[in-house]
Amino acid sequence: MTTTVLAATEYADPWWLVVLKVLFIFVFLMTIPLFGVLADRKVMARMQMRVGPNRAGPGGVGQSAVDGAKMALKEDIVPAGVDKPVFILAPIIAAIPAFLAFAVIPMGPEVSIFGHRTLLQLTDLSVGPLWVLAMTSIGVYGIVLAGWASGSTYPLLGGLRSTAQVISYEIAMGLAFVAVFLDAHTMTTSGIVAAQAGGWYAWLLLPSFLIYLVSMVGETNRAPFDLPEAEGELVGGFHTEYSSLKFAMFMLAEYVNMGTVSALATTMFLGGWRAPWPLNDGWWPLLWFTVKVWAFIFVFVWLRGTLPRLRYDQFMNFGWKVLIPLSLVWVMLVATFRVLYLEGHDPHQVLPVIGGLLVAGWLVLAMRRSLHGPRVTAPAPRAGPGQPFDPMAGGFPVPPLPGQIPKRLEEVSDVTA
Repeated sequence: MTTTVLAATEYADPWWLVVLKVLFIFVFLMTIPLFGVLADRKVMARMQMRVGPNRAGPGGVGQSAVDGAKMALKEDIVPAGVDKPVFILAPIIAAIPAFLAFAVIPMGPEVSIFGHRTLLQLTDLSVGPLWVLAMTSIGVYGIVLAGWASGSTYPLLGGLRSTAQVISYEIAMGLAFVAVFLDAHTMTTSGIVAAQAGGWYAWLLLPSFLIYLVSMVGETNRAPFDLPEAEGELVGGFHTEYSSLKFAMFMLAEYVNMGTVSALATTMFLGGWRAPWPLNDGWWPLLWFTVKVWAFIFVFVWLRGTLPRLRYDQFMNFGWKVLIPLSLVWVMLVATFRVLYLEGHDPHQVLPVIGGLLVAGWLVLAMRRSLHGPRVTAPAPRAGPGQPFDPMAGGFPVPPLPGQIPKRLEEVSDVTA
């Protein structure tokens, strides 16, 4: 890996400059949970016509710092029966990869730091976006291990949900990147930013951008996809048994991951740090990059205050039956367009052909549905009091009403008798 990094990096920074960049990235990421929690509470309060936190500092701006100090001073409770080493390591495993993923994000152009010319990027791997995906995959181990080590049913269910969720939506996220790689002819993050000098991929590759937006919300376990910690079903999910600083580490990992996927979206689809002409030199692009990242974080807050949580089967169906097939079809279309373009065909002649194929496919599906008609399923008969009923009759398990006996329990009692 060392050879790959050196080949992809044009600048050999001295050790003190590398340390300075690491500290800068750490401080930059730590501001995200500090202001992100405040934005969560203030923005949602505004949307719901409430006041929100307004006691700590002017307008409540110090609420996050007060909450952090309060959490640090609370008693750290470790329940009996937990796997203590894993229980303690799980929050750390969840938080560290979130910071490591930011190492390949270009935050600005070449600048001068104490007379030394360098890029505002820690390192430029030849497979930068794949590094981010790998780190987010490792981060889910913290959630899984937290649920398993807690020795409780509901945290374990939350950890298992998180595993399935990350696997499902990371496939769609990776496929969304393939179209960008095909158009940019590179897998380095700096090269992808340079390839967007003529236009953002958010417009040129709009389906990939939309698929990534949905996938990044599912990847970070945020509403409406916050199923691993669904309070109504799992009490609190994977972190039910955690308190004090260990609980704070999970919250830190969540908000830092929000910043990381937002920065990756900015890099892959919104031109990265590239700003309009007056702001495209020196340190100004860093400000432009930060504005884009916080715009995505605002979308996270907006979704949380607007959409209800999905049911788990709906969530998994959407990932496997909608996002992944759409991603595969879109990648095939982009690859076909690139091959035709490289063979010398005019893009203005290629696009109508692709559009015609899409319209034809849509018409075939519409005609097939109209010929066969909508599939109507008869509603399951409701069982009266004292009568057996099938809890899976509607396709999703439901608890019995007072006086109803589940069919399977009745069958078991008959066999026993």
